[in-house]
Amino acid sequence: MQSKSIYKQFYQKLIIATTLFIVILSFIFYGFIKATIYEEVSNKLLKDAQLIYKLSTTNKSTRDIQLVLSNITIDMVQIDDLDQMVYRKYKVGNDHFIQLLYPFNIKTHQFLQITENINDAIAMLNKIFGNLLFLGIGGLIMIVLYAFTVSKTLLAPILNLTKKLSKMDENSLTKIDTNKLPEEFIPLANSVNNLTQRIQSYLKYQKELFIGTAHELKTPLAVMKLKSEVTLRKKRDIEKYEETLRIHIEQIDQMNKMVSSILNMGRQEGAQFEKPMEVDIVDFLRIKLEDYQLLANQKHIKMSLETNVEKFITFLQPTLLNQIIQNFVQNAIKFTPENKQIMIKIDANQYYLRVEVIDEGIGCDENIDLFAPFQRKGKESGAGLGLFLAKSAADTIGAKISIENRKDNKQGTISRLELETHPTCKL
Repeated sequence: MQSKSIYKQFYQKLIIATTLFIVILSFIFYGFIKATIYEEVSNKLLKDAQLIYKLSTTNKSTRDIQLVLSNITIDMVQIDDLDQMVYRKYKVGNDHFIQLLYPFNIKTHQFLQITENINDAIAMLNKIFGNLLFLGIGGLIMIVLYAFTVSKTLLAPILNLTKKLSKMDENSLTKIDTNKLPEEFIPLANSVNNLTQRIQSYLKYQKELFIGTAHELKTPLAVMKLKSEVTLRKKRDIEKYEETLRIHIEQIDQMNKMVSSILNMGRQEGAQFEKPMEVDIVDFLRIKLEDYQLLANQKHIKMSLETNVEKFITFLQPTLLNQIIQNFVQNAIKFTPENKQIMIKIDANQYYLRVEVIDEGIGCDENIDLFAPFQRKGKESGAGLGLFLAKSAADTIGAKISIENRKDNKQGTISRLELETHPTCKL
């Protein structure tokens, strides 16, 4: 289907609508004037007939009657099949007439036939019609000019937005200034700005991921290469070769973790296209708590669940939700000492859902971007991509995540997921 210009559609519809309005209004005005003129002529003929009838009943002379009605033709006619007053309009050559048959004597079927030439009235109507036609053509021209002007004025913000967006690329993503836009276009501009910001963040993280991946893979490769070169310079004991191989295996394990994290990113992008389904988040986390407890048992950490609602049903991708909470729990277990506790807390109502993973670990540095790729804390191993993936998953399901230190008298962190409720959510 061929696309149509919104500019053309707008001014065409404006011209058609306004033209129809003027044409209909002109016909109504012309019809009103025409009816008024014919009504006046008809009333005049009726008064003349009534006057003649009155004069005839008071024995006035015919001379007086002709003196009053000198511009009309009066005849006495007999019509057998007529018993009421009738108006007739007819044309003879170029002359127009209106005729009144007024009952003079119903018993004898005598009628006064009063005929008046209405050429002057017709000429006046034709002149009025010509003036209306002239005004209509002039009005149509003005409508066309007005439609083009208004169309350009109203569509100028859209054209400016389109022009600005067409010039954007990954190197020049700028915000749209909403101060210069009409009120109706501000929501659109805000949506574009939000999208632009998300694209900028995505590109920023992708660049950081690319650079970080290259750096993270280069380091173990450099260690392996250097250690191999040193080992091969001269013959050594079997223990030295075993140590070199052991270092190689450790570095390979690190690279394997890195590759696995990158593969998880690919899986997450696929999960973004997963069809949202109905999920009871409270029941979902109760089931997952059993798996989390198995991980925590290795450090004798006790897992618990606290919730203020028995159920919370909403529509989202469960794979992405699991990725977020699982990352929170894994980090909590990783940085929490043995024989401590980790609690998953659910706080929900009709307006929002909040899931918090509260640990008794070493805390976090709130001055750095914890969700940037390759951010690590302490001496624990890992690729540093977990929170980066969690942030991406949260953006996909429309949630916000944050990490902060506990504000009570205990050490540890609070990893939080917040989700605004949807009308389809059920408590």
